[in-house]
Amino acid sequence: MLDLRQLRYFVTVAETEHVGRAAEALHVSQSPLSRQIAELEKRLGCALFERDRQRIRLTADGEVFLSEARALLRHAERLESLGQRLGRGETGGLCLGYVGHALHAGVLPSALRSIRRDRPDVHIALYDQSAAEQLEGLRRRSLDMALVDAPPDEQDPLLESALVLEEPLMLAVPAQHPLAERTGILPADVDGQPWITVADGAAGGNDSERFLASCVEAGFTPAVRTSAPEPLAALGLVASGLGLALIQRSMRDSTPAEVTLREIPWFPHSVRLWAAWHHIDLRPLVTEFRRILLAGGESEGA
Repeated sequence: MLDLRQLRYFVTVAETEHVGRAAEALHVSQSPLSRQIAELEKRLGCALFERDRQRIRLTADGEVFLSEARALLRHAERLESLGQRLGRGETGGLCLGYVGHALHAGVLPSALRSIRRDRPDVHIALYDQSAAEQLEGLRRRSLDMALVDAPPDEQDPLLESALVLEEPLMLAVPAQHPLAERTGILPADVDGQPWITVADGAAGGNDSERFLASCVEAGFTPAVRTSAPEPLAALGLVASGLGLALIQRSMRDSTPAEVTLREIPWFPHSVRLWAAWHHIDLRPLVTEFRRILLAGGESEGA
């Protein structure tokens, strides 16, 4: 492996054509400089300089090697500069995992707007994954941050997390349904009604048994007819009159006219979202994005 210090010594000697002047420019003694050049030539197996008492000149091989050495040193300087900028968080990218309702609740879009405003050159890669996939990505360091609906175990030695969203659920009812005219809807009113579950977990769960248990706990038993892949699709099915659904409150502005939303304060569950990260921060950029998430998605001065 070539020694960058030896390459710098070689280039300086080649440019000055004098060991003494090169040593002065490099702030080293002549003897160590000459020794380093000799070691470089021995490693390469070729003579880089022709030497006489008056001056030192490049050989033909030395001329070719000088061009490549300069290019390598320039690249090394750029690489060092890149590393320093990465260390300061000035460039580089973010790899972020999320579950669907991180978008619907506005948590992720708000944080992304903030980081893009402050650092427009940052590349952001987004991965729609389950909580388990995201947490494994954090452990492998393939993800920088995760937005999950189930936090890592408190005893996990590598991961940390914080709750960033807790949002009540609302009942989505077809606008032509008799319950659309009611304001004080009770558990008995929805008992046995046709129901649409949401597969991504935002409104009752990707776990159907858990969803049914929460409904029974609240005092009613839904007649599950179908499952939607995410909340917007569920709203579309509700608008078509296929059943009722539970939708997070932040989706009120996305609700079609054919759907009526009603408060159900007696329902015991809510939409929760955690930010999770590896306990070792390698880059300030990740630390900054985490701070934005935990502050509610907006950076200071927004």
